[in-house]
Amino acid sequence: MGTSRFTRPKGSDGESTPNLYVANCGPAVGLSIDEIASVFKKFGEISGVFQADESGARVIVSYSQVASAQTAIKALDGRPCSDLGGRVLHIRYSILRAPPQAKDSVSVCLLDSELGIPGIYLFHDFITTKEEEELLVAVDNRPWKCLSKRRVQHYGYEFLYETRNVNTKHQLGELPLFVSPILTKISSCPHIENAGNIILDQLTVNEYPPGVGLSPHIDTHSTFEGLIFSLSLAGPCIMEFRRYSQGTWLPSSLSNTDMQEQNPEYCSSFVRRSIFLPPRSMLLLSGEARYAWHHYIPHHKVDMVRDNMIIRGSRRVSFTFRKVRAGPCQCEFPQYCDSQK
Repeated sequence: MGTSRFTRPKGSDGESTPNLYVANCGPAVGLSIDEIASVFKKFGEISGVFQADESGARVIVSYSQVASAQTAIKALDGRPCSDLGGRVLHIRYSILRAPPQAKDSVSVCLLDSELGIPGIYLFHDFITTKEEEELLVAVDNRPWKCLSKRRVQHYGYEFLYETRNVNTKHQLGELPLFVSPILTKISSCPHIENAGNIILDQLTVNEYPPGVGLSPHIDTHSTFEGLIFSLSLAGPCIMEFRRYSQGTWLPSSLSNTDMQEQNPEYCSSFVRRSIFLPPRSMLLLSGEARYAWHHYIPHHKVDMVRDNMIIRGSRRVSFTFRKVRAGPCQCEFPQYCDSQK
């Protein structure tokens, strides 16, 4: 949820923005965020709906385009909305205030070529909006497993968070049929070398609520092979990559990767890069990027991307595809490799 520190309403004669401050609307008056989103998305793509303050009776609706906000305010302001229990909505344009930037913030790239990290590829619009909706419906019809801050589903093999590996003796079955179109697209992707020979047998689906990210880590070398595919659905985020100096800090050998976030001075020697992951994009980690760089999703509700504030949606869902390794890893990065220590 957002808070009032991010927003301030403008008068109806103020400059149009893609963000709307909507009063008489919110959980405190019996309306869920999903119900509100379903009404406002009729006027265009929304990047999120957030509580405007602690009252729960006012929300911010953030559109991707100013024109969508203009259409919505003309249709709904001062009029009873039958889809929201007949409530009369009072709407003004809103300016989003960026949260203070950390002193050590890193510039966010939009393209993989800007990162300068060998082995990272980002494919925009890897799937269509319709395919995205079908995938979300499919996983929402399956049972979720609740972790402390997010929900997950595992297919093929269950990922064991305590040991950061899988039990190869306990296969859950084949990957579900609803991901077959994704696997087909991967195998026919002209930008991936030997794409037709890629075999993926493990899938983890993660659902991230607003503000929840992912601690820095390298997927265990001895557990998974050299290609990791991650499809982003529903909401945007940024992903940061860190290359630590040899021997400085190797969380792949530690059980608690949150140590780095809690004690940043413990690992001060590293190089950082960051990239924006829009919905429906596919990220491929291979080679150096997969074996030597930690990847990390900051625990933010709002991301600054080249002076633009990107609000994370009410949820972000990722599909991470991997191939379980049958033998020891023999990569070219032994300092990060548990098989070669």
